[in-house]
Amino acid sequence: MTRRTLINPSFAASAALPLLAQRQQRFRTALIGTGWWGMNILGEAMASGECQVTALCDVDENQLGPAAEKVNKLTGASPARYRDFRDMLAREKPDICIVATPDHWHPLATIAAVKAGAHVYVEKPIGHTILEGRAMVNAARAANRVVQVGTHRRVSPHNVSGMDFLKSGKAGKIGMVRAFVHYAGAPGEKTPDSEPPKGLDWDFWCGPAPFRPYNKTLHPRGFRQHLDYANGTLGDWGIHWMDQILWWTDEQWPRRVFSSGKRHIKQDSTTAPDTQVATFEFESFTAVWEHRQYAHNMAEKTNIGAYFYGTRGTFHMGWQDGWTFYPSAKGEPVIHEDPALHKPDDQNIKELFADFLAAIKTNRRPVCDIETGHRSTNVSLLGMLSMKLGRSIAWDGARETIPGDPEATKLLTRKYRTPWEYPKA
Repeated sequence: MTRRTLINPSFAASAALPLLAQRQQRFRTALIGTGWWGMNILGEAMASGECQVTALCDVDENQLGPAAEKVNKLTGASPARYRDFRDMLAREKPDICIVATPDHWHPLATIAAVKAGAHVYVEKPIGHTILEGRAMVNAARAANRVVQVGTHRRVSPHNVSGMDFLKSGKAGKIGMVRAFVHYAGAPGEKTPDSEPPKGLDWDFWCGPAPFRPYNKTLHPRGFRQHLDYANGTLGDWGIHWMDQILWWTDEQWPRRVFSSGKRHIKQDSTTAPDTQVATFEFESFTAVWEHRQYAHNMAEKTNIGAYFYGTRGTFHMGWQDGWTFYPSAKGEPVIHEDPALHKPDDQNIKELFADFLAAIKTNRRPVCDIETGHRSTNVSLLGMLSMKLGRSIAWDGARETIPGDPEATKLLTRKYRTPWEYPKA
């Protein structure tokens, strides 16, 4: 198979719009969450030539100000700035809303946006608990809005061709999938709480989640390793690979889940497990997740991805290393395809945002529709739920219940902090 490599322009170059493209912009676009990843997404919205950035929203002025300056530099526009997304939605009435907040804010912001008439691009995972996701799906359907989830590997060229390879049966019958992320790390040390930086509304940042004192390991960017606001590595990286598994199989959910996780190495201020293993029993195969945040080494060929174990060989779906098939039969060649990723951050947001716009214009479901993102998020969240319980759980995916298990059922939701209300499905 021919090796393919594609070098793409930087964010700044791709977002430098000509005057003609600016005149053709049609979708009034707003961004909630103006940090690193939100600006990656907004960069592709601007580069499309079809989006006019009318508003930016963030509870942190230290992120909001630089984001507005970047938009102005690239497009000449001066978007309105907001701290409260509810005010922004009511006054600006955007056609498109990008939700790139920390995980615990995704449900309320997305539901409010679709109710206000906006189509939504929401980052993964779609929520912090499973029934938040169901409420998001129902709200999107009731409002007849397009909601795209940021699982951009669904449109990555090597992921698409790799799925074609697997679904063609070239790897044989798959009986097991092992997904994993292993990154180097160190024990670390405790970081003391402190006063929030000037310009950050910390109470609003915590929002519906439990309030705790500000700690710089939480914001900016560190929230994913704090379980009050996210779901650790399985909830972050894991959803991409759970989504790859569901993309490959005809099955829509696992029947039984067991996970265990501990903090064997980390001694810092985060709360998520540094080591976790989860087993997902499907009808026709078993999927396993594992991660560790230490001991990445050259003894292993890759530190991220999913191995699909088939009767004809082993297929590795990777990220920066593309995909590779290792045939079982002696003498058959290894088959490999390189990735085609965009800078910064080796992603394919451009293709996913283009699909989002096409779905809006043609009134169709996007490739990473909210229902698809909900199911993929559920797999990761079920692993975290089992870990918190310390035992296995059964999952009725059709009804989205844990039958006969009231203790586990309680963890499908969580209590929101006043005055915020948990969304009703």
